[in-house]
Amino acid sequence: MPLQITAFSFPAVLVITIFLGAMFTRLFLPGLMGMIVEAGFVRPNFRGEVIPLGVGLVFSLSTVACIVILYPFLPGQLQFSALAFSLALAAFTCLGLVDDVWGSRRDSGLKGHLRNFLQGRLTTGALKALAGGGVSLFLATATGPPAWVPVNALTLALSVNTINLLDLRPGRAGKGFLLGSILLFAAGWGQWSLAFLGALAGSVMAYLAVDLKARAMMGDTGANALGAALGLTAIWVLPDGVKLVYLGLLIVLHVVAEKYSLTALIARSPLLDRLDRWGSDRE
Repeated sequence: MPLQITAFSFPAVLVITIFLGAMFTRLFLPGLMGMIVEAGFVRPNFRGEVIPLGVGLVFSLSTVACIVILYPFLPGQLQFSALAFSLALAAFTCLGLVDDVWGSRRDSGLKGHLRNFLQGRLTTGALKALAGGGVSLFLATATGPPAWVPVNALTLALSVNTINLLDLRPGRAGKGFLLGSILLFAAGWGQWSLAFLGALAGSVMAYLAVDLKARAMMGDTGANALGAALGLTAIWVLPDGVKLVYLGLLIVLHVVAEKYSLTALIARSPLLDRLDRWGSDRE
């Protein structure tokens, strides 16, 4: 029988996956940013400086590279989870990239995209919602009990959009993801599927400096991947009651975001505003 990661202590494996995620990101990031700039896929940041967009592609590249290394040492069920995690990253990264490349900021919010869709006009936001909903439903069906499919699918889909809602200022989406990851590590400590989230957390930590300094934008390409990872991990590791609370919080956040600006709400709270600005050039 080949050596399996479950023969080692969980904390040691988690540290290794975080390190690998960070290492691959440091390896891939300079070349990826250069390639994006050379292709002309750039946008102005809040200072008016032109920087590469869609750099969040590095999250999927680094995490899948880590999973490829781990895969031979995973027991059967964890191999299936690794494939599901990789599929979630790939699918939502692709949908985010479509939005970054072809998306229009003329219509925003779930209401705006739904209104356009009902009027016969397909926006990238509506495409992302429809296709993302389908992927969420598939993953919920494939990886969870049938009775929980609606809850799990909605949890995954809303988690994806939550990180998108945060991605309006340098570093905010990355900080939100890392906070969510810490909470999931605490809630599901010892569950081996957290190793995949650890690899992505390491990637985000290695990337965050360029985002905080407004030298790159992760775009929906990266934000979608981060949200998908949080949502999928949540439906795997959270107890049923906690999962329902988590879903309830996601629904409340989306209702609030449809009516109010999250940026304005954050700015009104001294603590949240301080955390939002921490480490960035807006400090």
